[in-house]
Amino acid sequence: METLDFDTTVFNKEYVTLGGRREAIVRGGRHLFDRLPIAFEGVRQIGVIGWGSQGPAQAQNLRDSLGDTTKVVVGLRSGSRSREAARTAGFTEENGTLGEMFEVISCSDMVLLLISDAALAEHYREIFAALRPGTTLGLSHGFLLGHLSGTAETFPTKIDVIAVCPKGMGPSVRALYLQGATVNGAGINASFAVEQDVTGRAVERALGWSIALGAPFTFQTTLRSEYLSDLCGERAMLLAGVHGIVESLYRRYREQDNLSECGAFRHSVESITGPISRIISKDGLIGVYRHLSDEGKGMFAEAYSAAYPVGLELTAEIYDEVSSGNEIRSVILAGKRIDRFPMSRIDQADMWRVGQRVRARREIDGDIPLDPFTAGVFCGIMMAQVDLLLEQGHPFSEIANESVIEAVDSLNPYMHAQGVAYMVDNCSTTARLGARKWAPRFDYLLTQQAFPAVDNQAVDPTPFTEFEGHVIHQVLEVCSQMRPSVDIFVE
Repeated sequence: METLDFDTTVFNKEYVTLGGRREAIVRGGRHLFDRLPIAFEGVRQIGVIGWGSQGPAQAQNLRDSLGDTTKVVVGLRSGSRSREAARTAGFTEENGTLGEMFEVISCSDMVLLLISDAALAEHYREIFAALRPGTTLGLSHGFLLGHLSGTAETFPTKIDVIAVCPKGMGPSVRALYLQGATVNGAGINASFAVEQDVTGRAVERALGWSIALGAPFTFQTTLRSEYLSDLCGERAMLLAGVHGIVESLYRRYREQDNLSECGAFRHSVESITGPISRIISKDGLIGVYRHLSDEGKGMFAEAYSAAYPVGLELTAEIYDEVSSGNEIRSVILAGKRIDRFPMSRIDQADMWRVGQRVRARREIDGDIPLDPFTAGVFCGIMMAQVDLLLEQGHPFSEIANESVIEAVDSLNPYMHAQGVAYMVDNCSTTARLGARKWAPRFDYLLTQQAFPAVDNQAVDPTPFTEFEGHVIHQVLEVCSQMRPSVDIFVE
């Protein structure tokens, strides 16, 4: 594992011990905004390129945090349908804060590329050509590094390359920033990375960027580690995994346990996005187990042991596909086919229509059940991802965020409010493609391997023997103390 540390003279660095390893962090807060001009010394203009999920939030947060000290300009493609939305947010041609994408890039001292992965893969050479030497290039995802690695290309040598990656969707990054004006600690935590530092200012600019976005805590990673864990995570626990888990559990509860449609949905989807996620958020994975009765603990342990091998097998395969570049190539190729074969929606399937009825009746039907079998399956696959990333040498803060915290504190609340199908149909194109590709694999292996092992009393109990003493419990306990003070914002 690469040892990470950084030096900063602008902000205060602290250390936390996670799983016996010391990691450096920076605590954010609005009281630090007066240090931002020092962090962004030499940056007269920040260009925010794109207006997707992160673009609106980051552009507005930076503008509000920096005030008149650094100009924030939004750059969009000519003819972009997002131009009117940017104007509504106060970025206009008249005041010089809205312009054509490449003009903004060439005129900015710091350029934040927040366009889609497909657009990055298509336009990166033109973007690189427009960057002036000494510019700081900022990314909120490491996809471009993965793509460059696959084409044997590199970033231009005369620029800084940094990343700040908020651990939540753009609307939440903006909404919690606004709450942070009156609620201390509101915000979305972020990780940061420095890939190239030619100006000697890359660390300060990355930390300043994160604090200006309102991040209560900022953790360190590398750009490669970020994209490996992020792409792997969204194809496993963060999106595809939970999609496959709930599909398989819903069918099992309908066919095996003869539950009604609404009952099966409540014991599968609602249980995961509701009580299971809430308990993990505050008390960790071990907290779910401790909330169960003795009988429930036995069911949890059996389901956990049956599901864990499925999670480990698939997460290992996903990680190999991402690290080899196959998954990135797959996304780029799919993007080229998407006009001919657009992605269909999944929310019209019977299960998801049942979900609409269940969510509408929540107040009438009362508390959502904490189903021990569902909890065991969910936690078993989640722990398998933890172990795979641990095996690959990722920092504990990143493992906890990409395997557990981002799921239960960021994405699952959206799924609880609007449905898993809604999330699968409305996240980034890269994530949507990954969910459609990998969710059926989780569904199939659970249905064909894990559940029959339970029914035939052929479950190997070995995986659960390491559960209670697992190092992730201490890691999550420490991370819970750095949890934002306000729950994720869901419209």
